[in-house]
Order: sequence, then C-alpha cells, then structure tokens
Amino acid sequence: MERLEIKRIEKEKWQQLEAKDLERRNEELEELCLLEGCFPEAEKLKRDIRLLSQWKHYIQCDGSPDPSISQEINTFISLWKEETNETFEEVIAKSKLVLKLIDKLKLILLETPPYDLQDKNVIQYQGSILELQELLHHKFNIATEILLRQASTLADLDSGNMEKVIQDENVTLYVWANLKKNPRHRSVRFSETQVGFEIPRILATSDIALRLLHTRYDHVTPLHPVPTALQERTSTITNIAGEEDKNLEAAISEEFQDECKQQENESNSVHEEEIQVEPPGDIEVPMSLVQEEPEATKCDLEMKLLSETVLAAQLLLLENAHEKPYFFEEKEVDLCQFMTLGGVYHLDILALPPQCKPMKGWMIVEILTEGLQKYKYPPETTEDFETENAFPPIEVVLEVHENVIFFEDPVVARWDARGKHWKTDGISNVSYKSEERLITFSLETFGPVTLIQDTHINMPYQSWELRPLDVNQVLLTVTTVFTEIQIQIKENLCMLASINLNNKKHSSILEGKWMTPVSFITALKEAGLNIFPTGHSHFYVVINYKIPLVEMKAYRQMALLSSAFAFGWSRWNTLCDSKKVVFKVREHLTKEEPIENPSWTLLMFSGDRAQRLKIDEYSETFSEALKEETEFHSTLYHMVKDFASEEAKEKIRSSNYQFIDSVCHMLVSTRLLSYS
Repeated sequence: MERLEIKRIEKEKWQQLEAKDLERRNEELEELCLLEGCFPEAEKLKRDIRLLSQWKHYIQCDGSPDPSISQEINTFISLWKEETNETFEEVIAKSKLVLKLIDKLKLILLETPPYDLQDKNVIQYQGSILELQELLHHKFNIATEILLRQASTLADLDSGNMEKVIQDENVTLYVWANLKKNPRHRSVRFSETQVGFEIPRILATSDIALRLLHTRYDHVTPLHPVPTALQERTSTITNIAGEEDKNLEAAISEEFQDECKQQENESNSVHEEEIQVEPPGDIEVPMSLVQEEPEATKCDLEMKLLSETVLAAQLLLLENAHEKPYFFEEKEVDLCQFMTLGGVYHLDILALPPQCKPMKGWMIVEILTEGLQKYKYPPETTEDFETENAFPPIEVVLEVHENVIFFEDPVVARWDARGKHWKTDGISNVSYKSEERLITFSLETFGPVTLIQDTHINMPYQSWELRPLDVNQVLLTVTTVFTEIQIQIKENLCMLASINLNNKKHSSILEGKWMTPVSFITALKEAGLNIFPTGHSHFYVVINYKIPLVEMKAYRQMALLSSAFAFGWSRWNTLCDSKKVVFKVREHLTKEEPIENPSWTLLMFSGDRAQRLKIDEYSETFSEALKEETEFHSTLYHMVKDFASEEAKEKIRSSNYQFIDSVCHMLVSTRLLSYS
C-alpha cells in the first residue's frame, strides 16, 4: 500500500509538472522564436556581404576579372589563350591569379545557400572552374616544352643531362632530360632533394625526359555536385510564400480600391474644376497607409520565409542519405570514404623535343606542330622485344607535403583517365618514412598520382567541449583517437587554436589565421584534419544516430547560450534513444579560467522538452529520472534560466547574431551529438 501511494504521489507530481509545462509552452516558444530571429538576420547580412564583395571588386579596378561574371572570365580565358611562348616562371606567376579565381568560384558555390543558387549559375561557375583548370595545365605543358627545347644548353657538366627544379608555393616542377642516353645512368635524383626515379635500361637509352609536376591543389578529381535537395524542398515554401504574397497584394489592392471609391463618392459634390486643379487632401492618408503597412507586412513575411528556409538548410546538413550514390569498380577509390591530400603528382615520360642549335649568332629550333608528346611506356605492342621483363615498374620517390597530416601511412592512388576515377592497382612496393616525409613505390605506367587517407579517420570523436572565452568568442575542443583539435570562434570567423598529436603540440600554418566558417572547414579538410561528416559518412562510421530535427534544434539553442554557458560530451548520450540527446552544461562567464573538476549539470533534450537529470556523469546506470525540485521546459534557454545568474542572462540576450550563427554552423558541421 505504501509503494502504491508513493507511485500515486509521483504520478500526480509528474502530471502537475506536465500541465505547468503545457501552460507556459506557447509563451516559451514565442520567446525562443524571437531569439532565433538572429539566424535569418545573419543570413541577410551574409547576402549583403556577398553583394558588397562584388562592389569592392568593381571599384578596386586591379585588372583582374570578376569570376562570377561570365563575360569577364571568358574574356580573361580568351586573352590568356592568345598569349604564346610563356616561360615556366611566367606561367607560375600567372597561376597565382588563376588559382585565386578558381578558389573564388568554389567559395561562391560553397558559401551561397542552395536556395540562393540558380541552376544556370551553378553550371556557369563549374564550367568556368573546369576551363581555368584545363587551361592552366595546358599552359604548364607548353612551358615544359619550351624548357625542354633548351635542354642541351642547360645540360649538367658532370652527367651531360639536363636537370631542373622550379619551385613555388603552389607548384614544384622537377624535370630531367636524357641527353647522353647512358645505359648505366638509371638512378635519377634531383639536387638537394631525395625526389627521383629508378628507370629501366630501355628508358636510360631513349630520347626521353622525365617530368614530375607537383601541384599542391587537386584539379584532377571531378568537382562535387552542388546539392539540389534543398532547392526542391524550399521551392514548396517559396510557392506557398509567393501565394501568400499575392493574396496579401490582392487584399491591399482591394482595400485601396474601396478607399478610392469611398473618396470618389464623398467628393462627387465638389465642383469638377476643383477636382482637376487640386485632388482631395484626405486621399493622401490611405495612400500612406498602403505604403507603410504593406511594407511592414511584407518585411515580416520575408523574414518568416527566410527563417524557414535557413531552418530547412540546416536540417538538410544533418539528414543522412539512405543509400550509397555510386557502384564502385574493383580497386577504384571511393571518394566518399577516402580523400586526396597534399595535391597531385603529375608523373610523365615525355618524348624529348628537337633541341636548339646555334647557327651564325642565331638559335634555331624545329617546332613540332603536335606540341609536347608523351612517350608510351610500356608501348602498346611489345612483340619486338625479347623478354617480358623489358618494361619493369618504375620506382618513384616523392616528398609528402609538409602542411598535410597523415595519421596512418598514406595510400598511393593513380588516375584512370578512361574511367575518370582514382585507382590503387598498378602500384606496388609502397613504403613510407614518416620522419623524412618520403614515400617510395613502384609504378607500372606513369600518369597523375595522389595520396589518399580515410576521410573518417578521426571519427567517431571521443569527446568534445564548447566553452566561452570572451565576449562573443568561444573555444570548441574535439578529441579524437589521434588528435585534439581546438577551434576558436568569434563573430563570423573561425581559427585553428592548436593541434595535439599523441599529447604533443603540433604546429600548422593554419594556426592564427582567421577565416569564415566555410573557408575554415575547407582548409582543415585539405590539411588532413577532417572532423566534418557528410551525408554518407554513416556508411563508414559507427554513429550514435539521433533524429536530425532533434539534433538541429539542440545545436541552434546551444549556439544561443554559448556566450555564457559551457557544454560538454556526456557518456549517457549513447544510452538514451535516438529521439533524445544528453550533454553536460554549466555556467561559464567571460574571462573565467577553466576549472580542473567543474560541476556540470546533465540535461536531456528531445526537441520540444528539456529537463535536468537526477544522475551525474559517474552514476552506475542511466536513468531519465528528473532531478528533485526541478521542472520541465520547452526549450534549453528556459531550462538554463532556472539556474542562470543575471549576468549570464544578459550575455545571452546581448550576443552578436553573426557569432551565434557561426557557432551553430560549426556545431551542425561537426555533428558532435551523433558522431561522438
């Protein structure tokens, strides 16, 4: 009887709490809606910044084209095609501008939300990127041919062969011309480097040149398609909003016509001449009302539409694809599972062009109409050769880019020009010296080569923490099996604060550089520090699946509170079901030093209900029991208000909306609640 009575009392308390929560639910959601108005405001500002950047480029008048304007970029491409006889150094100098234009176009495609991108613009931008990439590589080929024509005049005195290294921040050229054709000279090493080749006898006695063109960028891998799912989703919202807008305009028009008719009826008694000379003064009042009230209504409608669209865009980032997008051939690299790092090594065996010859004070050279030709190795037919071993694999030694982190030995992949994908066949005897950053392998046939790493090597995360640092500034720490990455976020910028590898600090060129969230995420991925899942990552990582809508609501509300509260990983998040998330939270005011053993509060959130849990991080078993003397709330904001100081509440209310949007963007991009 006592047990039943206790249950009855507990049930009554629970029902009272639910009733109280239901009673104030609308009020709390309305207040949250006002706070979340920062997201569409931030989106409007980003639109303005994108427009302002075009204007800044226009008034700068530096001679460079605006890549988003097709006429300008097409003119630039046409004029550069007409330029001839450019040296390799001149092409490298021009490549800086070309790479900048390509990066601008890629950034436009990444930063512009899908609902603001028209299909024709996407096609235009991607077409311009491909044209610039192809033209740049074509120019490098022409410049290589011009350099090889002068090979005899640049020959080394000791070996009699030509060796040249031209280095830049984005490109390094290694070229060797076989002028002496000495069968014993089969080891090619470029001076002051360990980069080189071990070539077979048949190449050592042929009129060939070996070229290694290392580009720090990857212009070989096909461009990723721009997601269009959001366009389909938001088109419905846009159509509804459009209909509402038309209905609003029709209602305003009818109201205005009624006003005018009323004014006409009232003014019928006035003399016709007076009407012609001076219209009735009181007709100005409804006109001003028509101008002001609809403007306000339209503005509210626009903000509501933008708010829903931004919400849809954030939700799309969290929704998982239900099936793999592609069937992969044997030995083909799955670019959803692996990513290229450190750029591309273009390995080529080239037919040595006719050499310059001095004649009566002139340099005469035969110019082949077909241009730079590749030497076929192995040849298509090998009937004329005695043994099958006449064409053994060529040993290659490459330097790994110093600014790229490989957490495991890199995998070597070659480009299959026919299938348009990376493959791992035809490559053998791979060895990697991590201290010297040298990779050695044997290659059956030359072509573009790259190094790949598992995209999800740092997933799932072991833990994470989001902590305020200063006014509108936070520190996000993500701990993985291999590393601890710290990211600072302030206003609309992000910065890599530090990297720890095996409990040792690792330096990176990205440290101390403030970038917009999209640029920052791209830079981190290119450095090998990928902590940003994609829509297909759940196929390759065991994740702690959470309902996308619940997860997204949690990130938005955490971002709203991030200026005054610290959040952290909880082991109980893996034990609650997919409809709920559990994390730690504590008040953390500006300039407060981190505490060794801080006192955390455990919160559970289901998207429409937040509650404090009775258990703590060290409890033996998981329980959803409510902490004594606490209540339910519809939002995280109202939940933490129960134990927040006035100073913390004020910091939340006065937070910069760009800062909140950037924090939310980083949380949505890392998906901490599902991938840890």
